[in-house]
Amino acid sequence: MLSGKTILITGGTGSFGKKFLEMIFERYEPKKVILYSRDEFKQSVMKAEYQDKVDMSRVRFFIGDVRDKERLYRAFKGVDYVIHAAAMKQVPTCEYNPFEAIKTNIHGAQNVIDAALDCGVKKVVALSTDKAVNPINLYGGTKLVSDKLFIAANAYKGENGTTFSVVRYGNVAGSRGSVIPIFKNLIEKGEKELPVTDSRMTRFWITLEQGVELVFKALAESKGGETYISKIPSFHINDLVYAMLPDAKIKEIGIREGEKLHEVMVTKDDSRMTYEYEKHYIVYPHFEWWNIEKHFTPGGVLVEEGFEYNSANNKQWLTKEQIAEELGKLKL
Repeated sequence: MLSGKTILITGGTGSFGKKFLEMIFERYEPKKVILYSRDEFKQSVMKAEYQDKVDMSRVRFFIGDVRDKERLYRAFKGVDYVIHAAAMKQVPTCEYNPFEAIKTNIHGAQNVIDAALDCGVKKVVALSTDKAVNPINLYGGTKLVSDKLFIAANAYKGENGTTFSVVRYGNVAGSRGSVIPIFKNLIEKGEKELPVTDSRMTRFWITLEQGVELVFKALAESKGGETYISKIPSFHINDLVYAMLPDAKIKEIGIREGEKLHEVMVTKDDSRMTYEYEKHYIVYPHFEWWNIEKHFTPGGVLVEEGFEYNSANNKQWLTKEQIAEELGKLKL
């Protein structure tokens, strides 16, 4: 499906872009992979890191910002597929610099849409977050708007224009945005007491590999307007602490501004358009242009009205032992 194609990743030097680059060369023979980002240092580091891991003759590093529409038009020429991973993601940073977050996460999303439509890109998959669901912080608010823009963009594509879909997941285990590296650093310093904002907290567990797998699925199957959500296990934050340091003492420091007790992926209001598949859910759009005969992916079963998918009511849970096993697989 991706063999012989040109794929561009915005924010391509992040955790997702790195794992995507590894996995696409393991499975396909892409014509070209373009990593579009604004940080020249990260690009040089990544270029050196992957010199012997992938066929670098088919990798391009493209300096640019999603805020710069003209640069996107230049980068998108001849591109078949775009994965939009660029975003301002740090909750406190977005709270303190709200319009900067808006310019990147909202204006940048619209720029990607315009460039994709005008340059003849076949498909765009935008990465989303649980924080876009019932948002309580600015980051989540901007990602909600971004998701809406990408879904609505399907109304402008015409018969054979660009197809837009969204992939939603929470903090990736072991990534810079997760608590795991923080706990690891404290443990390495000899700390026996680890800070937890609230002991009732639950989270979903998803790896980078699973995130990339879901994007592959969206690229292969999407017909326009879908929001893909993986079926993944949950864990209790205290179990994570004890998996990392069995004799740890837990210090509750209070929930942070903009933080939720539980991650929500599908709301009750979305249940009327949510279908369950073997390994994932799809939330379909509720627009006049969406047609179940034309846009529906076979194999899904409509969930019950009032269904909500969150990390607290999940059917799959990781034990402390299973968390420890999963931690051992991560490259920390």
